[in-house]
Amino acid sequence: MSAAGTAALVVGPVLLGAVTQRTTGLGLALVGGPFLVAILGPRDGVSFGNALQVVLCLIVLVRTHRGVDVRAAGLLLAGAVVAVPLGALVVDALPEGPLLVVVGLLALGAVALSLVPRLGAWLDGTPGAVGAGAVAGFVNVTAGVGGPALSAFALARRWSIEVFVPTAQVVLLVVNLVALVSKGVPSLGGVVWGTGLAGIAVGVVLGDVVHRRLSAETARRAVVVLALVGALATVVRGLLVL
Repeated sequence: MSAAGTAALVVGPVLLGAVTQRTTGLGLALVGGPFLVAILGPRDGVSFGNALQVVLCLIVLVRTHRGVDVRAAGLLLAGAVVAVPLGALVVDALPEGPLLVVVGLLALGAVALSLVPRLGAWLDGTPGAVGAGAVAGFVNVTAGVGGPALSAFALARRWSIEVFVPTAQVVLLVVNLVALVSKGVPSLGGVVWGTGLAGIAVGVVLGDVVHRRLSAETARRAVVVLALVGALATVVRGLLVL
């Protein structure tokens, strides 16, 4: 396929993912990621997604940085920094199918746990923050979807969307940057990169509009749905390659 054809296929998923991420804090990896892998292949699709995530997280963070929970972000990152190298080792050591099923179920369990107040209470503290960060980092490296674990932590803490969006960007920025450095930047045509970045720019602008019109309860439900979809999609991917 020509570079122009590839770019035409890439722009839609990237734009939709950027709108969703600006609105709810998550989106590009969950909404656009599967399409990027299908269009570009597993290696380039994931790496391209990592690179776009770095740019998108930076843009969203600049626009929303006043809401960052600095202490929670630091604890989440402390867990992620430990788990990312471990995840990289596990990827090389275990078959892809069983690994995806396990990490998908892990993420799904974390989200389900956060929805039950008494069970999710363990996340509301220092050990819970470090643990959620570790799960997010591990799952992001192994399956490319760290968002569900962050959602579980945010739901347990009853964060508003104004706190979750910027705080999630801090963690996702670092995790995706580490993943990109470890795997390298994909060799794609300039028109593909340009289209991807344009999709992000337009998506963020549209996401600003949607975010202002979204009620707190609707935003919370959107975060839950995205987290569950991301976790379930990971399990399904694993079952398909068993």
